[in-house]
Amino acid sequence: MTPIAITAFTATTAVGPGIEVLAGALRDHRSGLAPDRFAATATGTALQTWTGRVASADDAPLPARWAAVDCRNHRLAWLALQQDGFLGAAARAVTRYGASRVAVLIGTSTSTIAESERAYRDFARTGVPPATLADGALHHLHATTAFVRDVVGATGPCSTISTACSSSAKVFAQAARMIATGLVDAAVVGGVDSLAASTLFGFHALGLVSARACRPFAAARDGISIGEAGGFALLERGRDGALLIGYGESSDAHHMSTPHPEGLGARLATEAALARAGLQAHAVDYINLHGTATPKNDAVEAALVTAMFPTTVHADATKGWTGHTLGAAGIVEAVIALIAMRDGRAPGMLDTRDPDPACGSQIVFASEPRTIGIALSNAFAFGGNNCVLAFARDADAARAARAA
Repeated sequence: MTPIAITAFTATTAVGPGIEVLAGALRDHRSGLAPDRFAATATGTALQTWTGRVASADDAPLPARWAAVDCRNHRLAWLALQQDGFLGAAARAVTRYGASRVAVLIGTSTSTIAESERAYRDFARTGVPPATLADGALHHLHATTAFVRDVVGATGPCSTISTACSSSAKVFAQAARMIATGLVDAAVVGGVDSLAASTLFGFHALGLVSARACRPFAAARDGISIGEAGGFALLERGRDGALLIGYGESSDAHHMSTPHPEGLGARLATEAALARAGLQAHAVDYINLHGTATPKNDAVEAALVTAMFPTTVHADATKGWTGHTLGAAGIVEAVIALIAMRDGRAPGMLDTRDPDPACGSQIVFASEPRTIGIALSNAFAFGGNNCVLAFARDADAARAARAA
């Protein structure tokens, strides 16, 4: 594929707002996870787990223009859009290309469901349906995407992708196709998911939630820590910057919540990303693994990486910092890969002190300085929905990797 420039990017996670805070947390091994208080506050029932909550979202009410759709998910999106000059970069793209030539593509697994949950709890308590319950602009999956589009001022194609944990990785692929076919010249892509009772209690019912902070690829790993986040990237045709050079998507449909035991779909997505980028596996310097810290997911991913990549690659998982941000995981971990390329440092893993001996040497637990020209970011979701993204630090790095 023709490389597409990433001219701006940002992420707001449990460690704080913006990429410099995130880069500092990765460098200093400072986690955003803490014992959960959301479940008890929202429902009156506590859960013994840790979550990655964005505290500053509580203090970020929307401007009066969007008061009718004020909710936590939109506050999180608004807070993220304000960071790292992203909103200004998006506005300049709208001016440069025209509003109709800029797409807005957002991934989410729950959108504004926490607001719907709150409305139904109020209804159950009072017997009176809240007025907001009938608000068609608030209680649907596309609500946050529509909000972001309005804030950005773009009028081009606008869509929401909801494929669980690969949602905001797949928006990169959708944007690449739109730009390649000439439908648009630029795209605002991203993902936003906030904490919700449905996800906390749902994952708990599946037995997938750890009672402590998650430990990806640890021998004694026992489940995920759910987080919330918002992140965005601006993709443009023919401009300088870090590059999206490939993507791979697959749907193995093996099981609703369990990965294919041989990693079939994950392998297909990885192979497609490398092929589209014009790369061999040995050209990859860094992989941000999906690494949920569930026993099966990590075992399958570890086996896949060990089989496909040489020992020269550095692969790690970063959910120990942010938690598993579900529909926002793709954008958050793509941003972490971009930070790693920019800063020349692979973050390693947090709080994993008993590495699973089944991991190959490709999976690295310590942070280390590293020149990263090519990076992959994995997103493997429920239902076998998989997406792998390939990035290059710049055009020179992409050319060198292809030549090698």
